Amino acid sequence: MLRGPRSPLWLLLLLLLPPPGTWGDGGRARPREGAEEAGEAGSCPAFQGLRERLRAAGALCRRYWALFSCRVWPEGCRQDEEEPARPLGLEADLRVRLHGQHLARELVLTAARGYLELPQPDKALALSFHGWSGTGKNFVARMLAENLYRDGLRSDCVKVFIATLHFPHHKYVDLYQEQLAGQIRKTQEHCHQTLFILDEAEKLHPGLLEALRPHLERQAPENPRAKSPRTIFLFLSNLAGNIINEVVLNLLKAGWSREEIGMEHLEPQLQAGIVEATDSGFGHSCLVKENLIDFFIPFLPLEYRHVRLCARDAFLSQELLYTEEALDEIAKMMVYVPKEEQLFSSQGCKSVSQRINYFMP
Repeated sequence: MLRGPRSPLWLLLLLLLPPPGTWGDGGRARPREGAEEAGEAGSCPAFQGLRERLRAAGALCRRYWALFSCRVWPEGCRQDEEEPARPLGLEADLRVRLHGQHLARELVLTAARGYLELPQPDKALALSFHGWSGTGKNFVARMLAENLYRDGLRSDCVKVFIATLHFPHHKYVDLYQEQLAGQIRKTQEHCHQTLFILDEAEKLHPGLLEALRPHLERQAPENPRAKSPRTIFLFLSNLAGNIINEVVLNLLKAGWSREEIGMEHLEPQLQAGIVEATDSGFGHSCLVKENLIDFFIPFLPLEYRHVRLCARDAFLSQELLYTEEALDEIAKMMVYVPKEEQLFSSQGCKSVSQRINYFMP
């Protein structure tokens, strides 16, 4: 099979491709007439879309030039672990690489920018991602790390905790509390800006959630003239995923386009679903009850057209050319729910990158 463009140039090529929904997709789940990705609507969609793509391409080029220059001239690099990069390329990454998540894209970008621009933040930024598996929660967490730190998730200033892996036994919760608090404290001492990712947050023991309280509460700076440290906590959870899907399905059946769905449609049900969940203590924790989490961010279920875009990205990331027929074949391999409508991929885009192996030469 022919080789495609070399990474990371393939990201720039994506900016110039036609908007999602203009390709054929096997006759299934085509985008609704007139529906466009957020940010691409306007009185003149063609010129508006081109301008936004060029702007995103410029931000992405600046980001990769900064990374390249740090590799070639490390002595003059200003993006070390003590002075992490501002997320200049985050908007471009979210626009190009994240599919079907206009709400998450807008909320994450707004929250991250607003927090990093604060001269003296008085608390950590806490974001809680909710949705089905494969909808992009871990993907967005990784993108944020890549835009904040030169080494991304491998940075010493980024720590990832998975509930069932790092804290598997409830009888050791006291030990886990000490370990978690110690890891946070040690990382904050080493780095001026830190990122903590807690995956499977709905499975965290209430005692561990309580141990996070001091790190999420508002605190007066000890030295008003000193540069305040910055900390971001990301909680990733499948909690309330079914509620999100039900709301989206009902709105689509009522004639709404996906891009018209706003937080006003989802926020009340999302927060109620988190608090009322009987199989998780997350909604009953001090983090939720005391409003220590700044934003609850819904990740919508992905449709057929979004799976095709994920398949396209998987081909390009491995520097392989693709055909429209191959994208359709991969999208058709997924299971779609509910049984009657068959509208949402039950696994989102998970396993898509493995499925392109069937099309390797």
